[in-house]
Amino acid sequence: MSDPDLQPEAAPAPATQASPAASAGVQAGAPSAPSAAAAAAEAAEAIGQPGSATAAIDTAAIATSVIAPVDNEFPGEVEMTLVEHLEELRWRVLRSLVAVVVGAGLCLLFVRPLVRWLEMPAAGIRFLQLAPGEFLLVSFKVAGYAGLTLALPWVLFELLAFVLPGLTRRERRLVAPAVAGSSMLFLAGLAFAWWALVPAALRFLVSYGADVVEPIWSIERYLDFVLLLMVATALAFQLPVLQLLLGALGLIDAPTMLRAWRWVVLGSALAGAVLTPSTDPITMLLLGGAITALYLVGVGLVALSGPRPAPA
Repeated sequence: MSDPDLQPEAAPAPATQASPAASAGVQAGAPSAPSAAAAAAEAAEAIGQPGSATAAIDTAAIATSVIAPVDNEFPGEVEMTLVEHLEELRWRVLRSLVAVVVGAGLCLLFVRPLVRWLEMPAAGIRFLQLAPGEFLLVSFKVAGYAGLTLALPWVLFELLAFVLPGLTRRERRLVAPAVAGSSMLFLAGLAFAWWALVPAALRFLVSYGADVVEPIWSIERYLDFVLLLMVATALAFQLPVLQLLLGALGLIDAPTMLRAWRWVVLGSALAGAVLTPSTDPITMLLLGGAITALYLVGVGLVALSGPRPAPA
């Protein structure tokens, strides 16, 4: 039996040396994702394991996708000072005013056909010019309203160009439907006032005192009445767009809007009394009813655009 002391000592296991690329990666800290992938590939190839290089590259790619920055929530955001914001706002307001003035100048060339068109609902009524230059002032007023209507798309464009960089991606998706719906409802409000409100109001006002006074009206007072009624109705028709924006932003939902129908009816009656330049009940009832109907339409749009319940 041999003496254990005479047995040869076992050779120590050779220590696995890390590659220079791996050591450099450890000492350098956390390098960027492409350099980390290259270092891992070199380390795997240095120890003779090609499969490990592919695994290292895949691991680095996964790490890169994890640490990649999330898409910017404000894609068009521009860093500007308060003075720069005010300067941009000033130039956009000036360009909007120039568009309105240009539109009014074009409409001034055709102001006589416009005035005749506005006189059509008052068929059989004589209009007088009660002061020197009254029709001249009326011409500028009609051209101004018409020019504002023509320049409205450009004014909306300038407004959106100013606020768009500060909107999130979710809010930007609401811009196009809101602008399109607002423009269509504005035109619908003008058409409703022209087709329903103005004739109904004129029939009531003319027939009320027809047996006592002869209806001879001032052209300025008449056009003030018609233009204010049409513009007020067009603005009141923007209610569904406002409801849709509030619902899309999560500030209010359709059931809450529907529960407030009593207050809406009361507010519509008050709005009809305030927005109509005349005091006849027919115009107030028509406008109040239209506002109530538009509110219910807005409730339906909010309900359709809201999140749908998950199927059971």
